[in-house]
Amino acid sequence: MRAVVCGAGIAGLSVAWWLRGDGWDVTLVEQAPRPRGAGYMIDFFGPGFEVAERMGLLPELRRRAATITSVQYVDPAGRRRGRADYTAFRDAADGRLLSLPRGALAEVLHEAVVERIDLRRGLTVDSATEQADGVHVRLSDGTTTTADLLVGADGLHSRVRDLAVAPDREAVQSLGYQTAAYLLRDDALRRLVGRRLLLVAVPDRQVALYPMDDEHLAAWLVHRDHGPVPPDPRAAVLSRYAGLGPVVDRALTHLTPGTDLYYDDVAQTHLTRWTQGRAVLVGDAAYAPSLMAGQGASLAMTGAWALAGALARHPGDVPTALRRYTETMRPFVEDRQASGRRTARWLVPSTAWQIRLRQLVLAVTALPGTTPVIRRALGTQIDAALPG
Repeated sequence: MRAVVCGAGIAGLSVAWWLRGDGWDVTLVEQAPRPRGAGYMIDFFGPGFEVAERMGLLPELRRRAATITSVQYVDPAGRRRGRADYTAFRDAADGRLLSLPRGALAEVLHEAVVERIDLRRGLTVDSATEQADGVHVRLSDGTTTTADLLVGADGLHSRVRDLAVAPDREAVQSLGYQTAAYLLRDDALRRLVGRRLLLVAVPDRQVALYPMDDEHLAAWLVHRDHGPVPPDPRAAVLSRYAGLGPVVDRALTHLTPGTDLYYDDVAQTHLTRWTQGRAVLVGDAAYAPSLMAGQGASLAMTGAWALAGALARHPGDVPTALRRYTETMRPFVEDRQASGRRTARWLVPSTAWQIRLRQLVLAVTALPGTTPVIRRALGTQIDAALPG
């Protein structure tokens, strides 16, 4: 059996790993000429954590994880306004929660599968036509192939989705926020932040600084905005966040021309179907929960595992396998997307009193007896509900 997977991010690499392990011949195409940077920090837990364990990736992921001990809230003047104990969240997840750069997870997946597949960079899918002998795929370099399966794992702005599955202009739905992330090196700021996540918040805007490694800090910025992504993201960040105090202003001095800046709309993908014929969508292409849901990487890896499992249970019957994949994943997706919408409002409060309320609620996590409450909030109970 042969598969063409479009997108070498977390979803695509996970699909390639599972399919190759089941004996599939996998071609993985990626438009970016090189792996993307570290990106933003993610909290990796839930069903995706279990999938990573089954793949044997946890030792390397633990080695690359950041050790963040607490969340420290400060106002623009630098005055401390509250603190949350981050270790309480790890304890609530029974240690099955890692804070690590999204790029680090992708890199570990890449190392685990790259020698076993045909990875072609600088390419995407130009066309896909369903025929009796399979799906005929033309790549952007003019080469063609016939596959038993075409997987769109090419993210929020999926080309495979538009070409072969569900060309729906309304599929990507903005939540009304825009976000940015970049790395910086500043020894003084690094000492100030330590092992904390330092959070500066004002109504409708906030900036987080946290350690990525022993030398680098990451800046993650998010603000309320219903407009289109600006043509010059760097200028937009400098304009939007200037004046949030000396710590933020100093971090912004490192956002120089040429800085590897991630910038995008915070959005979800909503589709009535994730499959069409022998084409299927996985990860953000099908069901992005939004960056602020905290489960995008976990859902991507779980979706890859569910897809491969369905194909293994229905060998040679791709349409039936794709239906089973949808039935398995949709309840979890709907739950995580609903959580993402709630989380967005919680993470970026619109008023000063909402900011203060959030600080007070999270500070309670340091009190004895709160672990069961946090565990329910994390949603780790859904692990047991996934089919084995």
